[in-house]
Amino acid sequence: MGFAPLISQNAALSGALLRAPPFPDSIARNAQEGPLASAFSAESEKALLEALCSARVGGAFWGEPWKDESSEAENDIKTVVRAAPEAEPSKERDPKTTRWLATQDGPVPIDPWSILPNAQILVAHGDDEWVALASALGLEIQLLSQGRYGKPGDSPAALYETALSAVRSPFADPFGDGWLKPLEAIALLADWRRVIDANRAEPGHRIVAACGMSWWKRDEIRRFLWSPGEPVSIHTSAKRALDAAAARGGSLAVWPSRVSYDLIANAAKRCVQLVRVEDGFVRSVGLGSNLVPPLSVIVDRQGIHYDPASPSDLETLLASTNFTPDLIARASRLRADIVDAGISKYAKGTQSSATVERRNSSKRRVLVPGQVEDDMSVLAGGQGLTSNLELLRRARALEPDAEIWWRPHPDVDAGHRKGAVEDAAALEIADAIVREGAMSDLLAEVDALHTITSLSGFEALLRGCEVTCHGVPFYSGWGLTRDLGNVPDRRGRNLSLDELVAGVLLLYPRYLDPVTGLPCPPEILIGRLKSGEANNRLGWVEPLRRLQGQVMRRWRAMVQR
Repeated sequence: MGFAPLISQNAALSGALLRAPPFPDSIARNAQEGPLASAFSAESEKALLEALCSARVGGAFWGEPWKDESSEAENDIKTVVRAAPEAEPSKERDPKTTRWLATQDGPVPIDPWSILPNAQILVAHGDDEWVALASALGLEIQLLSQGRYGKPGDSPAALYETALSAVRSPFADPFGDGWLKPLEAIALLADWRRVIDANRAEPGHRIVAACGMSWWKRDEIRRFLWSPGEPVSIHTSAKRALDAAAARGGSLAVWPSRVSYDLIANAAKRCVQLVRVEDGFVRSVGLGSNLVPPLSVIVDRQGIHYDPASPSDLETLLASTNFTPDLIARASRLRADIVDAGISKYAKGTQSSATVERRNSSKRRVLVPGQVEDDMSVLAGGQGLTSNLELLRRARALEPDAEIWWRPHPDVDAGHRKGAVEDAAALEIADAIVREGAMSDLLAEVDALHTITSLSGFEALLRGCEVTCHGVPFYSGWGLTRDLGNVPDRRGRNLSLDELVAGVLLLYPRYLDPVTGLPCPPEILIGRLKSGEANNRLGWVEPLRRLQGQVMRRWRAMVQR
């Protein structure tokens, strides 16, 4: 698949102040037929421009951060000049406080937000979009020529009105057929900026190489890790990947389960930061073990969310974020959408009649989902508990009078992973084995769930179930679960359910729209899953993988005889 710039109605709106970054391999929907009037709203001037400046979007916000190469670093920047020296009227400017920038951006433009907020005066031509951004920031503006954003002699009020008009220009919804209101457009661009900034980080920490990524997910990984400039190189050899990262002076993205101690040690010696990449919590339309590419990942620079031995970006985020009322309300809506649509990690399930029949039981119903016994989350967060059979025994000891349902892990049942429990052994402890139905359906039928570290515990919290954690998963220790493991003191904060959802589903992961190939908010992916638009691009592989699993199960059964 070749790399091509984003094709969008916004690109057709030549010179639009609010526009999408040139994401590779992405084609936005561009059949905007709704009336343009629907894109306009009654937001106040102050709210619009404050949102713009807070989000630091508009113009080529995805560009390279400006680097001050001046030796007078102790002096503040006063004036930014976006013009060739000969184009400016002859006057003396203090070289210690003036910075001259190219009027024409190179292959990767300069991020205007990396310098303008620190300046006081902008000198530029009237066609330069930096004029509108500087006006929104309240800078003094000196125009050298007439253009779409103003002309020499315009008052600050006139320049402000021009900037406001530019912010209110139509922005085509890249995921649909309508138009986004200005605040909606700014929010989307802010999400995109957050991901791009995380990928390029501070100087010396841009993600430049990757290893440990399976061939069937590399197209998605390239999109998740994209930032302007030279693309991320993905290597099959850890040594070559480390060499590439060191040569380019950046960070190396790795899949945690494929990281060796040698790679960790060598990266430390060469001062190369390792960035962990893992599947997200709403992942795809099928099992990863069936080679279904992920539509969501997490990218963590501190550690990884499932290992409580050290901090992770998620743990830090949950422990320190001031969750705003708007963010909490958005999390509440997202939670309701996920529950109503029956969405779980592997997309949408169908209701099982066999499950519904069990509602006649008057006993407390407890679900015990199995896990892959050598999964990294179990090994790192299980507190020494890795056996599914032992988990069942512990659940029965704590719930002697309950009706316990045992749910084998689908990867294990498919024959791909370790952790199988013989049905006869399971039924000596559990009352029923429930393979049928989606996890979301089962959670609607039970009162409680016992787990080591399974994501199903988080999905149970979304649906109001009681959750007992025998290990230390990422969602434990925040006052919402019964915790039997040793939760790190770092977590010592009680969160509401929607604050947890905001951190876990809105702020931490990254999502990819399966229709357009664009990074997207989680609401878009949930909508695609709900409508059946999230197709597996490697659908031809999945049946072969299932057949392989069947062969492996039969072989193991023969060996055990």
